[in-house]
Amino acid sequence: MKLYYSPGACSLSPHIVLREAGLPFEPVLASTKTHKLQDGTDYYTINPKGYVPLLELDDGQRLSEGPAIVQYIADKAPAKNLAPANGTMERYRLQEWLNFITSELHKGFGVLFNPAMPEEGKTSMKSRLTDRLKWVDGQLAGKQYLMGDNFTVADAYLFTIVNWSKFVNLDISAFANVGAYMQRMAARPAVQEALKAEGLLK
Repeated sequence: MKLYYSPGACSLSPHIVLREAGLPFEPVLASTKTHKLQDGTDYYTINPKGYVPLLELDDGQRLSEGPAIVQYIADKAPAKNLAPANGTMERYRLQEWLNFITSELHKGFGVLFNPAMPEEGKTSMKSRLTDRLKWVDGQLAGKQYLMGDNFTVADAYLFTIVNWSKFVNLDISAFANVGAYMQRMAARPAVQEALKAEGLLK
């Protein structure tokens, strides 16, 4: 498999999950600025959407959208218990988390990276994100991970997105549970391997 990624982008989530799953894959750098690969290939010819992540499967099929990709990876390595079994209520709870992260957190953080976004808009979005993270902080009370004591693919996604707070000057120090969670996540070997591979950790 090939994972098309950009350092520190949301593609870090499936990158972490692939390493947690122990599946063989080739990371392929796809610049989100130039939309070109290192060999000069136009990334739009590979993914017409132009963004990462994109997972190319062994049979040549390509799968886009992070929440779909991480569930695919989890189902390829069932023994790793990265996602509850399909058809169970717990699997729908996982999808509930993935949808919340993608719609309420990922999109909110994303606009803060846009230089064309007026400061007034950024202030409003930061307030909204703070409210959402306060709720997440409450959900993490007494838990190691989002779904309880076991790591799931939703944790890779939440870690990736919340990690952006330091790049957009969003203060999350008031959220003790989130802070402790981020430290636990950062200590996982697969997370450290992914961060090192993307040049984000020495």
